[in-house]
Amino acid sequence: MTTTDIIIAAPMMLLAVGALLTLLIGAVTRNDTVSAMIGVASTLAAAFLLLKTPPALIAPTLGLSAEGLPCLFGVFFALLSAGVLCLSSGYNRERGIGGEEYPAAVLFTAFGMLALSSATNLLTLFLGLEAMSFGFYILVAIDLKRSTSGETGLKYLLPGAFSTAFLAFGIALLYSVSGSLSIHEALRITLTNGTHDPIALAGWACLLAGVAFKLSLAPAHLWTPDVYQGAPAPVTAFLSGGSKAAAILLLLLLLPQATDTNVLRVPLWGLAFLSILVGNLAALLQNRVRRMLAYSSIAQMGYVVIALLSGRGGGYQAAAYYAIVYGAISLAAFGAIAVLERNGCGETVEEYSGLGSRQPFASGVLALSLFALAGIPPTAGFTGKFLIFTAAIRSGEIALAVIGILLAAVSLFYYLKVVVSLYFKHSGIHDNTAGPNYPEYIVLTVASAAILLLGLWPNALIGLLSNLLP
Repeated sequence: MTTTDIIIAAPMMLLAVGALLTLLIGAVTRNDTVSAMIGVASTLAAAFLLLKTPPALIAPTLGLSAEGLPCLFGVFFALLSAGVLCLSSGYNRERGIGGEEYPAAVLFTAFGMLALSSATNLLTLFLGLEAMSFGFYILVAIDLKRSTSGETGLKYLLPGAFSTAFLAFGIALLYSVSGSLSIHEALRITLTNGTHDPIALAGWACLLAGVAFKLSLAPAHLWTPDVYQGAPAPVTAFLSGGSKAAAILLLLLLLPQATDTNVLRVPLWGLAFLSILVGNLAALLQNRVRRMLAYSSIAQMGYVVIALLSGRGGGYQAAAYYAIVYGAISLAAFGAIAVLERNGCGETVEEYSGLGSRQPFASGVLALSLFALAGIPPTAGFTGKFLIFTAAIRSGEIALAVIGILLAAVSLFYYLKVVVSLYFKHSGIHDNTAGPNYPEYIVLTVASAAILLLGLWPNALIGLLSNLLP
């Protein structure tokens, strides 16, 4: 192993060592706080190493690189993992979710995300994606004292297995046509101008089917509401923000390197249309806040596919921007829900009545997140949607842009329904419940600040992404 290999792999190795230390020390001390501190320290150290990694390093033997986009998303994944661990401290203690397995699973999931983001060949890409998925299989079912926990894990595991099969078969077909596992070579050969090999097209169909599950795109979305409802709230934040961003990054690693993506236009168009239609209309019918956000995430990923469909008209930059923004929004939204649920809040919209006065901080963060998801200025959600629809119109996808704008307007109803319940309805309960603890305060404050700052001053991130993507 060369020095370059070590430098590129160091952040992932740090997360792996952190996971092992968490398991070993947790088994000896049985102190959940110590395990969580090791996890947070490992993720922050990994983010620091990524920031200090020299750019444009490539380790062909490992199939990894330290180029700009992988480093940016690697830092995002590491910070998101640290935020989830901080949010989990009070929530897990209240729900009786103890043990060193939880922080170790978060670190292992983050390891998979970093491996995926740094991948330069299809095999490493697949291994990173599945390492991330295995971590989530554990995390969504980790609340053993909840009667529906096993059912939730099963509903995520079974479709996930089908998704893995599609991804593996798709990669195998692309390899059979290109003769190379290198992402650049495989894409250059299988998506070129002119006649397309039917085996390569079948490979791409399998690949898109697998990614559709990871992104909760319709019609591969049926697992989403049940898993969002049944998993612990911090895990849902991690799944919504991290897993979706990783799947978006997977497509950003593939599509920009192809010389001709026109053959993928029809399936991407169909996935985008079905997702924004099904997601928004189903969310209108929901009375449980988590299920509403689950269906809303289907629609949000449909908007991202519109950006990917727009490609070099600014769509790739819009998709990357929205992936990061959506991660911050998910962390804020489900982090606020974790605080509210820890203080006895129920699941339905009516049970959120009056929380704006009883739990002002967490309710304010949740309201800000809902405004961002609805695309209301000056939040980053508005900027992200503006970039997506602008890229779509610039690329000639006017019909899809109009449909997306109209359905985004429809989504205002179900987002604002929760805000109205928070601030304009009263439950008759006037007790002062406990607010967030210090780690929760820090994470929710940082996530809320990111939502506002990236909405008010988006040019720095957009400019960086413009330099990293075609």
